[in-house]
This record gives sequence, C-alpha cells and structure tokens, in this order.
Amino acid sequence: MKTLYKIVFFLITSCLFAQSTFDYQIQLNPVTIPNFPGIHSYAFAQHNGKWLIIGGRIDGIHARQPFNAFPASSNNTMIYVVDVNANQFWSASVNSLQTSLKEQLQATNFNFYQDGETLYIIGGYAFSATANDHITFNKLTSVDVPNLINAIINNSPISSYFKQMTDENLAVNGGQLGKIGNTFYLVGGHRFDGRYNPMNNPTFTQTYTNGIKKFQIDNSGSQLSITNYQMITDAVHLHRRDYNLLPQAFPDGSQGYTISSGVFQINVDLPFLYPVDIKESGYFPQTSFNQYLSNYHSAKSCLYDAVNNRMHNLFFGGMSQYYYNGTTLVQDNNVPFVNTISRTTRFADGSLQEYQMPETMPSLKGASAEFIPNKLLPHFENEVIKLDEINENEFVIGHIVGGLSSPTQNPFSVNQTNTTSANATIYEVKLIRNEPLNVHAIEGKNPFSMTISPNPTTSNIVKINFNMPYATTIDYFISSIDGKIISDGEIEDAAVGNNTMDFELDNPSDKIVIVTFIFDNKFYVSQKVVIR
Repeated sequence: MKTLYKIVFFLITSCLFAQSTFDYQIQLNPVTIPNFPGIHSYAFAQHNGKWLIIGGRIDGIHARQPFNAFPASSNNTMIYVVDVNANQFWSASVNSLQTSLKEQLQATNFNFYQDGETLYIIGGYAFSATANDHITFNKLTSVDVPNLINAIINNSPISSYFKQMTDENLAVNGGQLGKIGNTFYLVGGHRFDGRYNPMNNPTFTQTYTNGIKKFQIDNSGSQLSITNYQMITDAVHLHRRDYNLLPQAFPDGSQGYTISSGVFQINVDLPFLYPVDIKESGYFPQTSFNQYLSNYHSAKSCLYDAVNNRMHNLFFGGMSQYYYNGTTLVQDNNVPFVNTISRTTRFADGSLQEYQMPETMPSLKGASAEFIPNKLLPHFENEVIKLDEINENEFVIGHIVGGLSSPTQNPFSVNQTNTTSANATIYEVKLIRNEPLNVHAIEGKNPFSMTISPNPTTSNIVKINFNMPYATTIDYFISSIDGKIISDGEIEDAAVGNNTMDFELDNPSDKIVIVTFIFDNKFYVSQKVVIR
C-alpha cells in the first residue's frame, strides 16, 4: 500500500461561489419500516411501486484481516419485497433454491440491470461452499420480477422465477451493467477469487476487467444465452471498479452512460477523478475535467433538463478523497466516509462542472447504498428523470436504501471496521423548487497539457512538450490501440513551466500507440501517435 496522508489542498482545486444552475432544494425524509434490516451492496428491481432486493451484506465495511473479511455469516440470504408506501416488507430465503442460485444470490457487488420486468444479475463475490473459497461467480441470472414479488408476498415457492447460465466472461464483481439499444454493457469491475488481503499477500488472485463487455441476452426460452459478445479493452482509462455508472442524456439527444470516478489507478492506490462517457459509438475519456467530491459507489440520481439542455447528477454521501471542512477543501488519501451531497452538471456545450450542494447527509452514510428512483415521474428508458416535464414544485425523486454507516471518517485505516454497520434507515428524497441558490462550484479543469511532434512520425523517438503549472510527479503509459499497456515509467527532472523532451516509443512495430502522462496522480493527458 502507498503511504497515506492528509493535507489541505489549495493549489488546483479552489472553491468558487456561483449562482445555481439547479433551482431545487434537496430534502431527505427518513422512513423507518419496522424490523427492516440494514443492507448494502445488493441488487434491486421494482414493479408497481414495490421493490425487490437481492443479495448484498448485512454487516459493515469489510475487515482488514483476511480471516475476518466477508464472512459468509453476514451474507444477505433473504430476498426482500418492500412496499415503502405501506411501511411493510416480506421476505423469502434463498436456501430453497438450487445450490448454484443460492450461492450467487447471496453475493455482494453484483452487476445488475432491470430490463422491463426482468432483473439480470451478473457475477458477485461471496464464499461458495461448492468451491470452498470466496469466489467471483461466473453466472448470469435472470429474475422474473413481478411474479417473484407476488410469490414472496403470498409465501409461495419461488424457484420457477429464476434462470441461470455459466460463462467465464461474466465472472465480474464491482462493475456495473447498463443497456444501450438492444446491447448490454458490462463496464469495468474485476475478478477477485480468494480472501481479501490489504497487504497484497497471496491469499487471492485479482484481474481487472480493464474494459467494456458488450453482448445481447436471449431470455426467450427455458435457457438463458448471450450472443454477439465483444470485448473493448483500455487498461489505462477503463481500469475501474466500485464506481457510479450514471445513465445520461447527452447534449446531442443520445442516451448512454458516464463512468464516475472509481478505483484504483494503476500507478497509485487512489481513485480516478475524471469521467468516461459511454455511447453507442464508443467510449470517451473526459480527461479535461476532474470530479472531486464522490469517488466510490454510492446512492445517486440523474436528472435531465431539456429546456436548458443540462444533465444533472446528484451524489449522496459515500466515500471521497476530497471533502469540505467549512470552506476549505481537504484532500485525504485514506478516502474517508463523507456526508457530502454533490452535483455534476453537463451543459449544452458538453462542458462539465461540479458543485457542493448546501444540504448534507444526516451522517456518514450513502456508500454502497442504492437510489431507487420514483418511476411515476417522467423518465427516459435508461431511468434518467425528465426534470423539465415535472410541473409540481415539490416531488419525490426516489429513495436512498441501505448502504454503509460509519461513526468516523476512516474506520478502515485504523482497524475499527467493527464500528461500521449496514444502514436500516430509508431516506425519501424530495426536490423543492426554489429561488436560485448560491452554491460552491469547484474548479475541476485539468491545468496540464501536452503535445507530441512530429505526429505522424517515421521514427520511434518523438518530442513531447508539456506544461507544468506547478512541480509534481509525472507517470506515463504507452498503450496499444487495442488498449493493452506496452510500457510505463516515470518522468524525472521536469520544471515548472514549459518542458520539452525526447521520448522513445518502446514498440515501433505498433502503427498507432497512445501516450498518457499522469500528473500529480490525478490529471491525465493522452495523445494518439501514428507511426508510419
């Protein structure tokens, strides 16, 4: 592990006072359902106002010790149906299911997506009695949502409402599953088998997906199958897990997704800060912008304002490398629990801006929680809420359900994970139309730049010119056009201001390579180089 430290970060990320571009107050109203348990890192679906909750964990954040991390005794072995309006829930045990279903459906950190009345669940991590080890499950399971909900409410058998298939390409946890058109996108994540170990001792094997897996699912018959499988790899920009995948309406009217932050960078055990857009036409790293106030998977809500062509993304609590202490932005590389509510907005010209909202979470909550949207509101197929079509001045956009709760910011780093717990309080999230508010706007622009010449080149040695607004570390990667890393290293002796250096492209047999410089472990700049 890298040395962890806490500093006050003044130089690049300053806080500005700006007029709001989001004229709503956020109100959180706690909802207590008697005897409903705390839960986090689960999969969910909904139908006719009722929620279906599968898998996840009922303890707090995982322990540091391998023998104590992710105990099977804290797996969620119940499937819950929740009627939040009636303050009521029902449950059924997964133990009535066949072994392969029972084992997967009590896992954590699934990749899941609700497609109409079907919930698809891929992967997940948990102890498998069959394997006699903790594994990432190589399974895709489909769930008949309305019929399973009815069966659980009526205390009827549930086994007929699941189908399952096996595919090693689907052994992923900590990623996210989305859909554009008829194609599913399994984005990021990793395969992790064995016991967690913070010291990287050989109690596990881990392989990052480093990409996007695209395919179609055939759920029409008695057996599940996938077709048209395709893997897109980028070991630099798509080396991500435990992030938020944001459904988006882009300025051109198309729908897709944005990868928000996530962990861990290849060169350092810190979160990525810049987002990556995913569209039907490809993926697009947005390295000119950094998001500071939300870095791990948390509850989030995405809302589009068609009148102003603005895409708003709200993040509720969670864990973050940066947070505000009053008006001072603090950098804490332990990536602590925070109570921040923040927003990113994409404007009509494609530019991005981050804001600290005036409201906060009631405590250090939101990490590994899910936001269950109010489907009675007008929304796109990908569940982005159509904000401009809502006429009411007050309306519920959804509920924050479950997640982790911590009494302190950094329980993991001081070996106090037993003080954390799974949150049982549900929060109704309401927007209240208000006069424009002044909010904190965070400077997220990338201050570093780089040019490579000549480009195209006939030599494997090029000149790289880059600007250094302040002295800091520089790492680099050279990757192939198919996303594999060819070489990496560090740049030394760079000075503040403009720098020019001769740079050797290590593998001139590749006709196109991508050179990426990473400044200060947070700012990425990539350039494609054509070799003739």
